Amino acid sequence: MKFLQKLGFFCIRSSLLLFLVSPLVNSSQEHMKGGGSHKDNIHKQMSHKLSFEIRLHGFLLWASMGFLMPVGILAIRMSQREECGRRLRILFYMLSILLATAAAVMSFRNFNNSFNNKHQRVGLGLYGLIWLQALIGFIRPQRGSKGRSVWFSAHWILGTAVSLLGILNIYTGLQAYHERTSKGIKLWTIIFTAQVSFMTFFYLFQDKWWYIQKQGVLLGHEPVRPTADKVLLPIEKQKRAVTDSC
Repeated sequence: MKFLQKLGFFCIRSSLLLFLVSPLVNSSQEHMKGGGSHKDNIHKQMSHKLSFEIRLHGFLLWASMGFLMPVGILAIRMSQREECGRRLRILFYMLSILLATAAAVMSFRNFNNSFNNKHQRVGLGLYGLIWLQALIGFIRPQRGSKGRSVWFSAHWILGTAVSLLGILNIYTGLQAYHERTSKGIKLWTIIFTAQVSFMTFFYLFQDKWWYIQKQGVLLGHEPVRPTADKVLLPIEKQKRAVTDSC
């Protein structure tokens, strides 16, 4: 859990640094190109404002779907069904909902939402699934009740759909950002792909970590049991002795 916290702080700091430095680099490059008329300056100011809003929208979406949601899943898997793990999952999920809501509000207020691209359509469906899963989470039945298995199946399916659509929406958002601003997204795509790959590997690894530890304990402390060959060998000798005596 300490390693996961350090990883989270590192990802947040790195993302904030990239998020803050990138607009400064772009603005310095545009400043070197020279000025223009007063109308051009107003257009540049509006472009800077729109670019900042798009970046902030993307950062909120990444923090919600690309970071908090996967970290919440890892937290509850690593807690081995303890109460603190469930509370951490709820905390991460509520923060994810708040950030996704803020990103959706920014989109409706500041962007042209004609829903003519994949990012907007996937985002609308994703936003609905997020709140649907939250509502289903509030009506969780008690363990052992009849509706528990149905609730668990629905909750798991919605959670899987939200995670996959969230990752897909980040990729489509990067593509929409490239089409809107004509700026390169290769670096951001590589960074996000590396993050998703690492979290997927960590998820699969920690799922088997308890089993690996258990195997090490068994090999280190349990006495060596005789194999089938060692057990059958004296019996074979007895059979041979009986046949020889006959």
